[in-house]
Amino acid sequence: MRFSPRATGLLAAVVTVTIWTGFIVIARASAQRTLTPFDIALLRIAGASLVLLPWGWWMVRRRQAAAGTAAPPSSLAGISPLPLRTTALLGTFGGLLYAMLAYAGFFHAPATHAAVLMPGSLPLWTALLAAVLLRDRITPLRAAGLALIVAGDLLVGGSSLLAAFAGGDVWKGDLLFMSAAACWAAYSVMARRHAVDAVQATIAITAFACLAYVPSYALLAGLGVVSSRLALAPWSEILFQLAFQGGGSVVISGIAFTRMIQHFGPVRSTMITALVPGLSAFGAVIFLGEPLHWNLVAGLLLVTAGILLGVLRKAPPAAATLQACACGRPTP
Repeated sequence: MRFSPRATGLLAAVVTVTIWTGFIVIARASAQRTLTPFDIALLRIAGASLVLLPWGWWMVRRRQAAAGTAAPPSSLAGISPLPLRTTALLGTFGGLLYAMLAYAGFFHAPATHAAVLMPGSLPLWTALLAAVLLRDRITPLRAAGLALIVAGDLLVGGSSLLAAFAGGDVWKGDLLFMSAAACWAAYSVMARRHAVDAVQATIAITAFACLAYVPSYALLAGLGVVSSRLALAPWSEILFQLAFQGGGSVVISGIAFTRMIQHFGPVRSTMITALVPGLSAFGAVIFLGEPLHWNLVAGLLLVTAGILLGVLRKAPPAAATLQACACGRPTP
């Protein structure tokens, strides 16, 4: 059975928004169970690697067969379709730092904060980095949208920072969420700068994360330097994290996001992904029982308005594509 292009685009949009929303709610719920942030990051990388590493190996071999050459030493053991330097650069920010910072944040701050500070601040960091690295011009309309995003972030993060003087540690999670968004923005800008394909970039960052993180995790956990609770977690939890964090959040959402961009274009896709902060926040209220205070509601409204305002005026293709990639996750 074949779907029409419109049906495929709508399905891709629904899958993308659902997984990105679910990532925030499920990651916070996972932080309240057995596993540590290092464990969840490991399962995310392992789950994605099961699918993407064979895909990358096949892609490299097909390219070699077409060119009639041997495996280049710069292809990261023959499993990354990108050069080694590009793979390491993108993998550090998009594969390692993003996952570790985001998952660590959920152990300190609620999902309602993540809903505002991660997808909400992503266009802000991306626009600033693009202006510096790509000489992308910030138009007055986009500047107004970024100002709304800053105001929304301050409403959410400012209250937790003030509470830090009373002994609260939510501010730590907020800072980690903002740092994770900055890392993903850096990945998005560098991916654009190097003009890499979305699928190849996702394979490359997964390959680098697998080869860099898994041995390091095993060594540090064995020495007792980092805490690991994999042995205490039930198999159902481990398998779920492998499937959702790796297969869903990385593989499926990456492919769905690419198909959504192909059908709706970058500007309309950005408007669709603007639903994620609000849906994530209300999902946290419904499924996790988190309170939705006035400052969170105001922050959500400001951030969502800022995202939409930044794409009301259609930008040139390069800038528009970059902004659309910035407003979501490959990739939570």
